[in-house]
Amino acid sequence: MTAVFANRVTELLGVEIPIVQAPMGWIARAQLASAVSNAGAMGIIETSSGELDVIRDEIAKMRDLTDKPFGVNIAQAFVRDESIVQFVVDQGVRFVTTSAGSPTRYTAQLKEAGLTVFHVVPTLRAALKAADAGVDGLIVEGGEGGGFKNPRPVASMVLLPLVASKVDLPIVAAGGFLDGSTMAAAFALGAEGIQLGTRMVSAAESPIHDNWKRAIVDAAETDTVFLNQHASPALRALRTEYSSALEFDHERNAFAHFGDANAVYFGGDLSKGIALSGQVAGRIEEVRPVADIIAECARDCLATIEELHERYGE
Repeated sequence: MTAVFANRVTELLGVEIPIVQAPMGWIARAQLASAVSNAGAMGIIETSSGELDVIRDEIAKMRDLTDKPFGVNIAQAFVRDESIVQFVVDQGVRFVTTSAGSPTRYTAQLKEAGLTVFHVVPTLRAALKAADAGVDGLIVEGGEGGGFKNPRPVASMVLLPLVASKVDLPIVAAGGFLDGSTMAAAFALGAEGIQLGTRMVSAAESPIHDNWKRAIVDAAETDTVFLNQHASPALRALRTEYSSALEFDHERNAFAHFGDANAVYFGGDLSKGIALSGQVAGRIEEVRPVADIIAECARDCLATIEELHERYGE
């Protein structure tokens, strides 16, 4: 039986399953994103790498690999080309997530071009600002998620219901989500979809080296470090010898010491730099195909909701 969802997220994004794949730099490209879209969710192509010529080719590959909806992320802190909005519009993309910056920077231009815009927010204040800027929806990101973070992280269990109680926009919950039970919990807290990051990094179709995937599978729930709380941007990463050396270093900016991304991402040498990851790595037990991850997540979410209703409903 195919899981069926109908809410504001599925309607706005044109997807069957309200799951968004996180826009990880160098990772969120056609190989991974097309698998997500083909599974009925929302695949996202990154631009944070700054390699727009490559990204153009990746978007073209997407159209060869899927006829389902997909989107692009604009990570504002990493924009090197101020014509980024026109670049996205020229690719014919209809859905954009914006992050790592103010929602006032690009929302009006994107909306004028007819695109649907969701902005990533780590605080209530940011959510209210995004709503005022006219975004269509929010990605509410708890501090337990991997990647770039607010230096003052707030857990999803606190942040998600807080934002949902104050802002009447469709919400995609990010940070700590990977399966049906956590998706059902997100719905109970006010979301209408979830974003998967670390779970997608470790998926079979993820282009990263198997050493990084294995490190995620082997990680305990305590095996991430929160870096750069004294500076910006803060980062949550896998606990390795390299990242542990930066954990309590309040002199150096960890982002400036990100290391050799190519060696880490595609060479599999985790001693050469920072491997980003969320705390949910502690719950990932195997590398699995994207289609299986998404189908099981959707199916188990609805089963969890039904079970709770049977147990506690009248």
